[in-house]
Amino acid sequence: MQVLISGASVAGPALAYWLTRYGHSVTVVERAPSLRKTGGHAVDLFHPAMDISERMGVLPRVEEHATGAHRMTLRREGARRPVRVDLTKIFSATSERHVEIMRDDLSEIYYDATRDDVEYVFDDSITEIPPGPDGEVRFENSAPRRFDLVVGADGLHSNVRRLAFGDETRFGHFIGAYLGVLTVPRHLSNDGELLIHVGVGRTAGIYGARHLDDARALFLFRSERELDCHYRDTPRQKDLLRGAFAGLHPDVDRWLAELDRTPAFYFDSITQLRMDTWSRGRVTLVGDAGYCPGPAVGGSTTLAVVGAYVLAGELARAGGDHERAFAAYERAMADHAHHSREAALSAAKTLIPTSRLGAWGFTQGARLLSSLPPTPSRTLARLISKTSRVYDAMALDDYSPSPQAAPR
Repeated sequence: MQVLISGASVAGPALAYWLTRYGHSVTVVERAPSLRKTGGHAVDLFHPAMDISERMGVLPRVEEHATGAHRMTLRREGARRPVRVDLTKIFSATSERHVEIMRDDLSEIYYDATRDDVEYVFDDSITEIPPGPDGEVRFENSAPRRFDLVVGADGLHSNVRRLAFGDETRFGHFIGAYLGVLTVPRHLSNDGELLIHVGVGRTAGIYGARHLDDARALFLFRSERELDCHYRDTPRQKDLLRGAFAGLHPDVDRWLAELDRTPAFYFDSITQLRMDTWSRGRVTLVGDAGYCPGPAVGGSTTLAVVGAYVLAGELARAGGDHERAFAAYERAMADHAHHSREAALSAAKTLIPTSRLGAWGFTQGARLLSSLPPTPSRTLARLISKTSRVYDAMALDDYSPSPQAAPR
């Protein structure tokens, strides 16, 4: 089959990898003029996504590009002393197999694993997916082409979802928080450290990666209502960040001072997608485009990698019968998506506390996890962390015939 995928971040290249291994011809169209290699924040690959990366033959590169953060310093607003935490113990306690990696690095790794077998079309986007059996798709810059299937892997604000299902306001559920990320000079962070300042309704942090020449400042804040701000209105977004974090700490003021000169900036509401179905006709959605649990709080990258693997596997199992495959894909992913949303809501309550007691609990809980011996630490982590339970519990089918990762 000829398959068109919209989006070349993580889910798109991961899906392209498995589709080509099952014998399909794949084209990936990406709105950006090239692969994004600047900006982007750290994402977590939990056990199932690590297993899938290993099956793809790219796990060594994934592990090479781990951020390398091994300690965390937590400063609670109003507290005199910081809490210092061994991050490696936190990671090992919360997941049996885990890597933190920059999203852009993961995207590049998956792209490199597919670029010899997949057609990538940059600086273009889909403008129309006409209904009917002829399979024609129209583009902003390219001539119309015919494809058997179209997959939206183009994120929370998916263009494919809008074309096939309508405006995203029908499916988005704001969970009461916002996320901002900016690239800042490396000297503002300390090697191997995640520094977090936490207050009531707002959390800010900074971290680097051992192979990067810059660092990332991350901002999370609560809002009882959705703010009057378009997701592409950058000046307004920067003003909102300044207002939300004014007076938290001099460190945070220094990070915010980089807003007017940062080379890369991201801001969005933390919104969950809740759809009854991700498929319509010959169109389906994967990753954040179909079931985003919430940026920065829901493990959405792992969910996207799993979704890509399952979608390709179900198409192979169904012998290319997309109606049967799409239905099986949605059945396989429904519980994963539901539990991920629940875990994201829980994580947001912890990461962005609503009270002074919550802020104290956040810092002291991290200290306790870090100080306990491995076995009780893992037990406690599974009791308090829905995220680790959700992702480590995901079982992967071994779709037959099982493709072999091509040597690179």
